[in-house]
Amino acid sequence: MQTIKQHYLEEGFAVLPNAVSAVEIAPIRAAAARIVEEFDFERHRTVFSTRDRDRGRDRYFMDSAEAVHCFLEEDALDEAGNLVRPREQAINKIGHALHDRVPEFTEFCRLPVFRQVLDAIGYHDPLLWQTMYIFKQAQIGGEVRWHQDASYLITNPSSVVGFWVALEDSDRNNGCLWVQPGGHRSPLREIYEVDAATRSGELSPLNDEPWPEPESALPVEVDAGSLVIFNDHMPHYSAPNRSMRSRQAFTMHFAEATSKWSAKNWLQRTRLPPFRV
Repeated sequence: MQTIKQHYLEEGFAVLPNAVSAVEIAPIRAAAARIVEEFDFERHRTVFSTRDRDRGRDRYFMDSAEAVHCFLEEDALDEAGNLVRPREQAINKIGHALHDRVPEFTEFCRLPVFRQVLDAIGYHDPLLWQTMYIFKQAQIGGEVRWHQDASYLITNPSSVVGFWVALEDSDRNNGCLWVQPGGHRSPLREIYEVDAATRSGELSPLNDEPWPEPESALPVEVDAGSLVIFNDHMPHYSAPNRSMRSRQAFTMHFAEATSKWSAKNWLQRTRLPPFRV
């Protein structure tokens, strides 16, 4: 764990291979498949995309802060809004309170390895605010543009850490993560703040620091079961998936309990108690 801590502090991210086993992954994959099977496509056809600079965040998205909602891939719908893929190949992600609402995910989030890593990098009382099951579907998995998590999960002082668990092998061909080593020392470039009264958000520029060029970015190619952790100021990105393989992953975002959660964050917990691992 000392190596993990050193790499995380110096580079802004770290990789722990074989963090979780196939046996531990199986229940959450089954639970995700069940959620998709039960999802009402007729009522909810909200697409998740980062290409619109987050303008498409509707009430269904905002309500997912304390619920389990499914979001579609852009290319899963035709111009009339009809599905052009089987439902299990149409979902972009499930979010954002899986850890609260679904027992299989609650158990997974409390695997000892996650608390051990949090302890190793210096967290004392981490709260789990957000979870997402990301499908990165074969052939139509959408791009996630360069961004920093602190733009969307605002704390004072800044204390968010992302845990990204590979549920399938992830490489350049199927849309792996890319990071900028050392980029966590760069300024926050944008901020997404929501007006509490209207529940509408806007992404505003903060700094004109350019996003990483290809030569300064690193692909994080990992096997299933690997854990990638990254600082909330670490620029990261993933390319579209045009391969014949999906790239499923599960993400968790923690913040220190003593760090103030912004009232302008899109994600607000008003009904659910803090989740501690």
